[in-house]
Amino acid sequence: MSDGAPPWEALAGQVAELSRRLSELEERVQGGTREPLPEDASTETYWALPKLRERLQAVARGGVLFTGSVVGLDGELVEWERSEATESVLSSDWSEAAEALGALGHPVRLRLIQALAEGRTAVTELMELEGLGTTGQIYHHLRQLVSAGWLETTGRGRYRIPPTRLVPLLVVVTGARR
Repeated sequence: MSDGAPPWEALAGQVAELSRRLSELEERVQGGTREPLPEDASTETYWALPKLRERLQAVARGGVLFTGSVVGLDGELVEWERSEATESVLSSDWSEAAEALGALGHPVRLRLIQALAEGRTAVTELMELEGLGTTGQIYHHLRQLVSAGWLETTGRGRYRIPPTRLVPLLVVVTGARR
């Protein structure tokens, strides 16, 4: 979607398209079984899951939902949601995610992006952190994160996490933690 629309408009379009596709799947697929919530699960523990199940009622293999509401560093509220049917995820080309996931697959890059999420924006601030290497190495890692879409430049030697990528980043990190 490189039609020149602002990132939030592009994201809204993607969400609308996913919603349309999900509705089509719900109309085409009949039946399916649902596992009950664990008996020890309170409704507070699984407050989003019942709504997802209701929405995916006609989809045999269910689906996934990722959502978040985060206050960004600039004080602006960043809200993001993405849902997709399991069949759609399983039938997609997972290799398309390799660059984005690979960019996060290095401890130095994760520390850099964490520092940016915490409020550091300038390379000079990032260089003060222990164990990140030389300035050249830091720039190398930052370029990989920019290329994968996790970061964007805001000026000479300054970076930020784009608002449309903040919640997805937090979702990926949260999902990867044990």
